[in-house]
Amino acid sequence: MIDHRIRTFLTLCEQMNYRRAAEKLHMTQPAVTQQIHHLEDHYGVKLFEYDRRRLVITPEGESLRTYAENVLYQEERFAESLKDNTERRLRLGSTKTIGEFVIPGLLERYLSDGKNQLTVEVDNTEKLLGMLKRGELDIALVEGYFDTGEFRHRLYRREEFVGVCGRDHPFAGRSVPLDLVFRNTLFLREQGSGTRQILERFLEEGNRSVSQFDRCVTVNNFGLMGELIGRGCGITFAYRSLTDSDGRLAVFRVEGTEMFRDFNYVFLDTPYSRRDLEMLERLSEE
Repeated sequence: MIDHRIRTFLTLCEQMNYRRAAEKLHMTQPAVTQQIHHLEDHYGVKLFEYDRRRLVITPEGESLRTYAENVLYQEERFAESLKDNTERRLRLGSTKTIGEFVIPGLLERYLSDGKNQLTVEVDNTEKLLGMLKRGELDIALVEGYFDTGEFRHRLYRREEFVGVCGRDHPFAGRSVPLDLVFRNTLFLREQGSGTRQILERFLEEGNRSVSQFDRCVTVNNFGLMGELIGRGCGITFAYRSLTDSDGRLAVFRVEGTEMFRDFNYVFLDTPYSRRDLEMLERLSEE
């Protein structure tokens, strides 16, 4: 059984405020402080400190958080395994491109076994990684950037990252100069999405930014975005699988560039996560 002080510590890591942590835990603020001090005395290190009245976690606190999240996740999976050994449960996170256009076949094969239980959370990379750390997901399939020191990962597949426009757009099927691309309305996913991060980093490498487009429109749904682009309202940058699934859309490329990005399984390093990963990899090969 996990020490309740570890759960208090993880809640404080999440809230980074003693009062809010106490409210979430239905405890008094002095009780939270006392439990954190107990952990600091036990490990002989400072876990938190103040920087200009702002609470920050120390490097030692970060190490304990990584360890505690891993152990808490394993305890919850172990407790579940004692209740029912006949069913397999998978809580899978997926970024929106992968969830909408890439993995339906994989999930179909998983669900072909009537004993398999499934929960799928489709969201942006940032939110999925937070859920993974809190033990709310078993594995996440992401296309964005993540801390390889904090999470284990394994390649799912590589995908080309391309410009996307309507089939009747002048760019369709062409390679065009970047300066010409900027003379368009750009559709962007929300902050924290993998596709947005990739485009922003690509532009930053050339000392450019999305602000140089004639107009930027943020849409967090690929279905609506595809509809608007298909009607000639603008362009976006996304994975090739988006255009392959929508006959209204066409690919274009920026002259002199070729972009491929990895889709990765991301997970905590536990026996349960590795078992789930091996199962998904077997299904991917079928």
